[in-house]
Amino acid sequence: MLLAGCSTGSGTEKGRAADADQRARARAARDSALLLDQYDAVIAAHPRLTARLTPLRTEVARHVSAFGGGAQAGAEAATPRPSAAMGSPSPEAGVPEKEADALAFLARNEKTLTERREAALTAAPGETARLLASVAACGAVHTYFLTTRAS
Repeated sequence: MLLAGCSTGSGTEKGRAADADQRARARAARDSALLLDQYDAVIAAHPRLTARLTPLRTEVARHVSAFGGGAQAGAEAATPRPSAAMGSPSPEAGVPEKEADALAFLARNEKTLTERREAALTAAPGETARLLASVAACGAVHTYFLTTRAS
């Protein structure tokens, strides 16, 4: 009986850690899904940017999946979702009218999310912390590509 009591205590701690890990991954998946929606909205509003944004968007879709989100898995990740690509988003969607401003909009959102993920690293368990760090690094590269003039 004494052993059962000890294992129950450690099981509770493991359960709390697993819950915290699950919450961190769910938040990261939601954040990536929101960013994915923003990429889709910019692509819908500015079709000329499609070739430039599609590789970045594809990576964001992979991040959703890596964190356990299921909205964009497999081959669907390569193209904008039909719901976001139907018609031009309204100004209320937050997509700037000028292409350069739309790129800056995505860059700001990538940077903000990168900073949030960097801040979350200290509280995240091992594997989730490594994933957050990797995705944050990817976000930093996306920010660079979005703010650098296309050749």
